[in-house]
Amino acid sequence: MCKIAPPGGAEFHDVAIIGGGVVGCATARRFALAGAKVVLLEKGSDILSGASKANSAILHTGFDAPAGSLELELVRAGREEYLSICGDLGLSIVETGALVCAWTPEQAGMLEAIAAQGVENGIAALRVISAATARGLAPALSQTLQAAVEVMGEHVIDPWSAPLAYITQAMALGATVLRNCEVLSGRFEGEWHLETTQGIIKAGAVVNAAGLFGDVVDSRLGFEPEFEIRPRKGQFIVLDKAAARHVPKIVLPVPTEITKGIVICPTAFGNVLVGPTAEEQEDRTRATVETATLEMLKDHAGRLIPALADMPVTAVYAGLRPASEKKAYRIAVRPEKRAITLGGIRSTGLSAALGLGQHALGLYETFASLPAAPDSPPTPGMPNLTETQPRDWQKPDHGEIVCHCELVTKREIEAALNSPLPPGDFGGLRRRTRAGMGRCQGFYCNARLAEMTRGRFEAALDVPGKDDL
Repeated sequence: MCKIAPPGGAEFHDVAIIGGGVVGCATARRFALAGAKVVLLEKGSDILSGASKANSAILHTGFDAPAGSLELELVRAGREEYLSICGDLGLSIVETGALVCAWTPEQAGMLEAIAAQGVENGIAALRVISAATARGLAPALSQTLQAAVEVMGEHVIDPWSAPLAYITQAMALGATVLRNCEVLSGRFEGEWHLETTQGIIKAGAVVNAAGLFGDVVDSRLGFEPEFEIRPRKGQFIVLDKAAARHVPKIVLPVPTEITKGIVICPTAFGNVLVGPTAEEQEDRTRATVETATLEMLKDHAGRLIPALADMPVTAVYAGLRPASEKKAYRIAVRPEKRAITLGGIRSTGLSAALGLGQHALGLYETFASLPAAPDSPPTPGMPNLTETQPRDWQKPDHGEIVCHCELVTKREIEAALNSPLPPGDFGGLRRRTRAGMGRCQGFYCNARLAEMTRGRFEAALDVPGKDDL
């Protein structure tokens, strides 16, 4: 079993990756697979503690990405790699497909262009369909539906197990993970010396995947930032699992220039997700939820799918997306300083993460080389947390059911606590097990969880609901 390295930083690494979100974890995996000695630096107490902990969990095809864009290329590459590795790593894929729904004649007039862009983007499995055909696929859709574009390849996944699998595989290949390790400054003297809250880290190259602090980290490394992060808040509601029978497809709006809009979609965990909003703010760390906005999301879902109008809300949460002043990804390479920045990765980051890792390695190879890649890389499997496969509670000798809402067993919690990368806080435990994420939001199981984790976490229990699906 690989252990998390102690603080110190005297050891030399080929590559230091700054940021433990989904992009950082995927990039660490890609470099480790290529033979690099990798260190991942995360300032939070656990991976996915920033933007990556709150998203819509959709594996996009890229049908609506800007034609010819790097984003399209990387979304498609990331999706293709995910589909090729998910079986070996025990990762979920829920084959829902999606409907881009037009609710007004004006929106209906835009569908042909959306479908044409999808075809131009290389997505063959889509078509414009009538309202009647769309309701045949999703019978609960409102009678006000005008028409839709069916996109067969849009699916949903477990958004937390995937990056955990990426970094776990990297660790099995020798990567080091340092949490509570914020990069304060850096200087390049033929190699990088990164001053962090855990001492000096030495590396031959750096990859900035710091998400909401991407521009700040560039500045701390001594670069003139080429972009400005403008945090964009998205609020969500999670409807009870009884809602899932009414939402067999991802229901997408006709997008605007600003946002993909509010989505109604099933989750891999059996719930229905409604959101996100798109709200600009200055605060990079705090994403609040507002009652009026949450009520708007509930009303919106009820208008489009009337059966959802009276459906109970299981959880609410808000997340921040690292948007910038431009819609495009903000990727930079500085060969003379052996530095790469992966910035401005907004709503498609989950889908593009593996593609971004590939791209970062390609940029690295323009100024440096790595030793030979391992012949037979390990493929650590993730425990299934979704409704798509049998769960641990269905197997014998699981010990006890600790979380009855999500049917999380004692054995699952103990496995997470003793895994190669155990949770660094209570939110990390929930993302690894789903304990406390159900209807009661931890009301009944938090005391037992606190008992099982006594002495492990410095922080108090997270506020339930803030990053839940």
